[in-house]
Amino acid sequence: MTRIIAGDARGARLDVPGAGTRPTSDRVRESLFGALESMDAIHGARVLDLYAGSGALGLEAWSRGAQHVELVEISRSAATVVGRNVTVVAKAMGVPPAARVHQSAVRAFLSRARGPFDLVFTDPPYDLDDAAMTADLVALAPLLAEHAVVVIERGKRATPPDLDAAALSLLREKTYGDTRVWWAQPAVDGT
Repeated sequence: MTRIIAGDARGARLDVPGAGTRPTSDRVRESLFGALESMDAIHGARVLDLYAGSGALGLEAWSRGAQHVELVEISRSAATVVGRNVTVVAKAMGVPPAARVHQSAVRAFLSRARGPFDLVFTDPPYDLDDAAMTADLVALAPLLAEHAVVVIERGKRATPPDLDAAALSLLREKTYGDTRVWWAQPAVDGT
């Protein structure tokens, strides 16, 4: 079972799509969001959740005070599940939905999206190759706010993302079991 951990929708249960998705565990989400809250990166943020799966990362941010969330998922069935989860979270919060679901490939969405985004989650399938991950980050870079935080989640044995290619700088890196998470931000003056 996946649920919203904290905020206005705390305890809301989220559906998880079937095969092909790997929801971020509650433990990882709790630690990840603790770090984001210490950076003051959530409240009022415009959030982008790429490879949304169940939408748990973006919806957790919304529950904790993000202004708006865009959720991108290529699988039609998973995007339908994300849409149901948006409704569940909106009901738990007692507000109209401030989240939109886009059934789209990530790069196709990024090519037509309008930023800026303050907080981005990219949690691709662990088998996404390094070149595709780099291409995603390069396409994302022009859509980031100056102070944006980008959270990249991959398998523990994955090659670190090529942040330089997207003019991003590393803020933090942490491993949780089989999952590694990188926090990055737009580089300032080439650093």
